[in-house]
Amino acid sequence: MTFLGTGGGRHTTMYQTRSTGGILVEHGDGKHLHIDPGPGALTNMKKIHYDPSKTDSLIVSHAHPDHYSDAESVIEGMTFGCWKKRGHLYGSPTVIRGEGALGPCISKYHLGIIRDVTVLEPGTVIDIDGLRTEVCRTDHSDPTNVGFRFDSGCGTVSYVSDTGYSEEIALQHRGSRVLILPVTTPDDLRIPYHLCTEDAAAFIDIVKPELAVFIHLGIMMIKKDPKKQALEAEKRTGVRTISVRDLDILDIDKAISISQSKTYDDEWIPDSSP
Repeated sequence: MTFLGTGGGRHTTMYQTRSTGGILVEHGDGKHLHIDPGPGALTNMKKIHYDPSKTDSLIVSHAHPDHYSDAESVIEGMTFGCWKKRGHLYGSPTVIRGEGALGPCISKYHLGIIRDVTVLEPGTVIDIDGLRTEVCRTDHSDPTNVGFRFDSGCGTVSYVSDTGYSEEIALQHRGSRVLILPVTTPDDLRIPYHLCTEDAAAFIDIVKPELAVFIHLGIMMIKKDPKKQALEAEKRTGVRTISVRDLDILDIDKAISISQSKTYDDEWIPDSSP
């Protein structure tokens, strides 16, 4: 899992204090899944020389721009510049259809060039190119937002997505080996529908993973030093807790490791380009 962006929330997104590009997952036999490609996704894929035409599937969890703004470009990459009808888009109802004032986030044109489209509902289990995935409920200002539990083959990885804290939501992720938490604010500085460090510690204490990972960091969290905030959660729970940086790579095998991606500054052009 390559973290193409570890920022989140309006102000981090506006200023790109950290990128908000989502997560690129390599799984199975060389399959690639992109989760929540917000601003910064395309730029950081270029930095690591990742060819977007290698992407097989795309998830957009909800209709907020820090989770979807680069999604249509990812779709164009998956379809070789709209020349080949391929790939699978998974999205919440607001993303695909639109509800109330939210969405749709993907144009009819882009929905038409992709091979398959699935609308996500909590409680369902889906197969993403061989990756067994459970769809989970959240408590967010986009009421159709969903989180996920991925069966990696080396343990379950939870991507919780944006949510307020409740015991009920945390219990969905019991048994996960890795818990990826969007922790937008530090200490006990709560804002509606998001987690702060204190909430994250309570969440971790219920799930009891092998590793907890802080992402979706807001401006106030970044100012307070996310590494220290993660360490505070670790002290409270006894669970190893880290705050990742943009382009960090999480490898999940018998052991779990974190490394920094090699980045490049040249004018790279992928082999698949015309």
